Amino acid sequence: MNIIWNKSSEQFHLYNDRISYIIGVAPCGELSNLYFGKRIHDRDDFTYVMFRMGMPNIVVDADTESYSMELNRQEYPSFGTTDFGTQAFEVETSNGSRISSFVYKDHRIYKGKHGITGLPATYAEDDEAMTLEVDLEDEVAKMSITLFYTVFEDYPVIARHASFTNTGSERAKITKALSGCLDLPDPDYEWIQFSGAWARERIPKVRKLSDGITSIESKRGVSSANQNPFVIVKRPNTDEFTGEAIGFSFVYSGNFIAMAEGNSYKRLRILMGINPDRFSWPLDAGQTFETPEVVIAMTDRGLNDLSRTYHRLYNNNLIRGKWKNEPRPILNNNWEATFMNFTEEDILKIAAKAKEAGVELFVLDDGWFGDRNDDYAGLGDWKENPEKLPQGMAGLSRKINAMGLKFGFWIEPEMVNPDSNLYRRHPDWVLSVPGRKSSLGRHQLVLDFSREEVVDHIYGMLHKVISSSSISYIKWDMNRSLTEVYSLEAAAEDQGTIYHRYVLGVYRLYSKLIEAFPDILFESCSSGGNRFDAGMLYFAPQAWCSDNTDAIDRIRIQYGSSYGYPIVSIGAHVSAVPNQQTGRTVSISTRANVAYFGTFGYELDLNKLPEEDFLEVKKQIEFMKKYRRLIQFGDFYRLRSPFETDQCAWMTVSPDRKQAIVGMYCLRSNVNTLPGFLKLAGLDENTLYRMEGREYYGDELMNMGITLDLFYKNGFTVSEDYSSFVAVIEAV
Repeated sequence: MNIIWNKSSEQFHLYNDRISYIIGVAPCGELSNLYFGKRIHDRDDFTYVMFRMGMPNIVVDADTESYSMELNRQEYPSFGTTDFGTQAFEVETSNGSRISSFVYKDHRIYKGKHGITGLPATYAEDDEAMTLEVDLEDEVAKMSITLFYTVFEDYPVIARHASFTNTGSERAKITKALSGCLDLPDPDYEWIQFSGAWARERIPKVRKLSDGITSIESKRGVSSANQNPFVIVKRPNTDEFTGEAIGFSFVYSGNFIAMAEGNSYKRLRILMGINPDRFSWPLDAGQTFETPEVVIAMTDRGLNDLSRTYHRLYNNNLIRGKWKNEPRPILNNNWEATFMNFTEEDILKIAAKAKEAGVELFVLDDGWFGDRNDDYAGLGDWKENPEKLPQGMAGLSRKINAMGLKFGFWIEPEMVNPDSNLYRRHPDWVLSVPGRKSSLGRHQLVLDFSREEVVDHIYGMLHKVISSSSISYIKWDMNRSLTEVYSLEAAAEDQGTIYHRYVLGVYRLYSKLIEAFPDILFESCSSGGNRFDAGMLYFAPQAWCSDNTDAIDRIRIQYGSSYGYPIVSIGAHVSAVPNQQTGRTVSISTRANVAYFGTFGYELDLNKLPEEDFLEVKKQIEFMKKYRRLIQFGDFYRLRSPFETDQCAWMTVSPDRKQAIVGMYCLRSNVNTLPGFLKLAGLDENTLYRMEGREYYGDELMNMGITLDLFYKNGFTVSEDYSSFVAVIEAV
């Protein structure tokens, strides 16, 4: 990796073994993007890629040699001079002007990477990355912008964000501050977004890009189940194994926008950052605002390679602490077994059976606190209910530990029920508009986490429960979108900051709890997958993938999640049948075969299983303990898409390519058809492997494939809908 500054041409070249990212100071003084793609040789001057044309375009001034920003690629574009595309930022000065011209002033190049104040971000040691900071200045607006670029040694990735500083004496206001822009020289790309809703999250949607705007966003206060803050642009011929693609992953958990804009001159602009709708940020003299980080990854080797880049980067340079690159404990959660109707005796009985099966961690879900017997009351009163836990969380945790199990519990700290002691004492602590009715979601309101005293109060209650008990795991839930986003404490001119300050408050509470209890494994949850984003992974190294625990639906949800997020971050459990969400009945083996490819656990009362199924569970747990490091941290390959066929297949391969596990799933049976073949991936072509009692060379498995007769019986009829198999492949 390296960052070269060619002083004579005023150009930067950031590169490693796989990529080059080249920036130049344009004739007008603003920054221009000259190239991003596969690694190329450096040269003193790449100015030849800039366009100077005598067309009817507006130029900056006579000294810029007919340079028009509309015809060239910009690095961090503004609006109102000669670029008529969508801008990356907007600053309003005290006289009401929103016209900006930020020109190159200075730069710094250094080893490693700095953090972002109050925000999650990737991190790196000095030998892992190099960072470029470029200072831009607008002398009229009395404002400076610093653009940050980090190139990593081992990943084809550029991490970007920006900071704004008011260098004048009068207040200014930022009305838009995106984290990054990438202008590409042609629009011949397809756009992949990951869309859905509660219980059907992160479904890949593909569309062809052309002139005009393609965009996704969230204005829910959370990153959302509806649109994930991760998009891919790819060439039309790119598939899982070949071709060019660029990914954009936003390390943030609130409102966002991702946009592709093609213009009439064949330029394609990609933008990502905080959603400017309902956003404004006043800056007094000397104050600074920093944007979240966008992680831009590039591949010329197909979508699987792009995904593995994000998997490795986030496992090694985003997830932190004790659980970084550590296999996750196998757990049993009581939610679908008891919901809120339980006693301590009930919990201990379920936990004892879980221990008998080989489970390592027991998790107590919603209903343990306050006057909490249903969704209508208790949220915000983080004190044990003595009728359910007569000896408190401390007593229950000791009893669970005495069984040989670790213990964890559920919280939803951002919410409050109107029927709670907290709300009765502090009705002003919720997001609400004076004189207007407040909307309820799951019978609850949203606490105003933009206020430090609210965050500190919740922290105090949780700290008391955790510190008095033996806690190894916390499931942090968040079950509604934000509405009536108005802080009763903030001034009128500061209300545009509240969405972002709310997210900063969530991050602050996470940080305080992690600092106090560094060994706890946090799992983020937001009605399942409503806040499944890279920002959360910085604090909680795994996320509850979806409230939909149906194995067949989970195949699609986990498949879509794998494009941008590590397998070890995907919370996946075996639940009871008929499934709570779909009513579907799927075998205990297929339920486990899907859940293996995640954190793995059980969302049911094992006491209620038939003996045959319980014995199967014990074998499943033995299998997962033996292979979980391979599954959770191996190189993951998507082999067959459940969105394109009636089957799904994926596999994970160890870094030394001596071991692999493949999972194959039938979503719908077909009659009178040949079994067909499944081509594997990631193996060593010259190594002899053993699979299901047979031996194959790696080149056979990858080029010829394995026959799928494991699915078939009675001639040409698939055995049944929802059948599956998981096979271990080991080097002989």
